[in-house]
Amino acid sequence: MPGDPRPIGVFDSGMGGLTVLRALAAKLPRERFVYLGDTARLPYGTKSAETVRAYALQATHLLLSEGVKMVVIACNTASSVALGALQDALSPLPVIGVIEPGARAGVGATRNKRIAVLATEGTVRGGAYANAIRRLMSDAVVIQQPCQVFVALAEEGWAETRATAATVEDYLDPLFARADAPDTVVLGCTHFPVLAAAIQRHVGDGITLVDSAETTAGAVAGALAEKNLQATDDGEPRSIRFFATDSPERFARIGAIFLGRTIEEGDVTLVDLKMV
Repeated sequence: MPGDPRPIGVFDSGMGGLTVLRALAAKLPRERFVYLGDTARLPYGTKSAETVRAYALQATHLLLSEGVKMVVIACNTASSVALGALQDALSPLPVIGVIEPGARAGVGATRNKRIAVLATEGTVRGGAYANAIRRLMSDAVVIQQPCQVFVALAEEGWAETRATAATVEDYLDPLFARADAPDTVVLGCTHFPVLAAAIQRHVGDGITLVDSAETTAGAVAGALAEKNLQATDDGEPRSIRFFATDSPERFARIGAIFLGRTIEEGDVTLVDLKMV
């Protein structure tokens, strides 16, 4: 049976979703991808749900114009408030967010039913992770911690600095200085995997860290198989097309931190979503 060579569309409010793209490309080496970072309007985490839904619909229109076979919302804020609207608007095209896979992995990892969610203010305010976790484990105790400064530290590439170590300490000590501390931490923002090593060092090896980028890649692989949408190995090189709504130079420079490889500025296409 011939495969489906169409690309997978991925979008985020900026560059953090490139951690999801990195995991997807590693798990699905035969697939092509189109990535959109709405860098002109980031962060989504401080905006209203109505605004985020409007932005998400504009982003998916761009991806649809590129002929994608699936949309991955590589943004926790957009996943928390816009997933249902996008699934309704794009049906039968599959749309996958990052929250449900992360919640499922957190529930699967916990031993004491206490799970911490580190996220942006918008994701915490919406409570999407807490709701998803409790749907899967009704007696789970979910401790949500907004960690907005982590976003800036990740974008500066400051994963291994004293500033990051001090910020991790300030955010996490109140959660783990008690006898009934959580045994599982869900990294509920796509920026945060960049800081995973610093977080793990501080909380210790006895605490399980759940990377929503990795869990989302697994969910996408499952959905492709279920719907018979996998690409086959036709000998052609796999490709990634990048779009940004502001400053391709900055997208390429900062994005390399999250993608784990160089992005050439000339490979980033500037686009105005209001014109799509």
